Amino acid sequence: MASSPFLVTCSTCHMHSLSISVGSEGFTCDKCREIVRLTEKISELETRIQTLIEDGKNVRALDSALDASSSGSPVHCLVPVTSPLQQGNWVTVRRHSRGSKHRSSVPIRTSNRFSPLSDAPSEKPDESALVIGDSIVRNVKIETPATIVQCLPGARAPDILANLKVLANAKRKFSKIVILVGTNDVGLRQSEITKNNVKEVCELASTMSDTVICSGPLPAYRGDEIHSRLSSLNGWMSKWCPQNNIGFIDNWTSFWGRPDLLIEMVFIPPGVVPLFSLVIWHIVLEFALD
Repeated sequence: MASSPFLVTCSTCHMHSLSISVGSEGFTCDKCREIVRLTEKISELETRIQTLIEDGKNVRALDSALDASSSGSPVHCLVPVTSPLQQGNWVTVRRHSRGSKHRSSVPIRTSNRFSPLSDAPSEKPDESALVIGDSIVRNVKIETPATIVQCLPGARAPDILANLKVLANAKRKFSKIVILVGTNDVGLRQSEITKNNVKEVCELASTMSDTVICSGPLPAYRGDEIHSRLSSLNGWMSKWCPQNNIGFIDNWTSFWGRPDLLIEMVFIPPGVVPLFSLVIWHIVLEFALD
């Protein structure tokens, strides 16, 4: 005869559950075990990101050293100057040579002033990366050089599209573009229109950069309908973006079940780097080092 289930209490959240094989002592429910697993995974990601940050600093330092050596700029060594020997009231003065002093040569410009008349293209694409999105990027601080963060509070996909059009009309090009879009659009309750707007944003960005990354919506706790629409939009973006050569950041997996991280991004204490900044920085650095 099968044993009947009995009531046990989780040692972590103190919630009651029915179990037939686990004793009441040291019992942990499935939800708490999943939270522990996700917390450990996030810790591993943060450790990896810190390692990438250090590697990026080393790479930039090495590039600077190589650029300095290739440009022929002299390397100055700081040597402490020896003070003159003083005996009593007499000071020994070093004898100076009257020969000509060495002066650094002025670099000669080798650019062709007639180059605008030649057939060779004179414009080069920008080496800067662009991060554009709604207020969630307000506190994003990326250490990667030449990275532009453009925050548009409350922006929907058409607002981001309008800003990209301004940059496109100015012939701006970027090495990579990271777009955070979709969270504010679900409130319109027009799923197909929202999808078309996201498509237009990504397609325009693709004309301005060879590398476009689209960040999916964050899980919001504002009712079942909003949650369902955000989940549906995230699922669609996770399929459409790879099919159209657009990178995709799945924030749903990273932030699901972690409302504390969402609160941390809104109310960030001084001196603390939010996890969302680290995720975005990691994506930009990863593509920059490829």
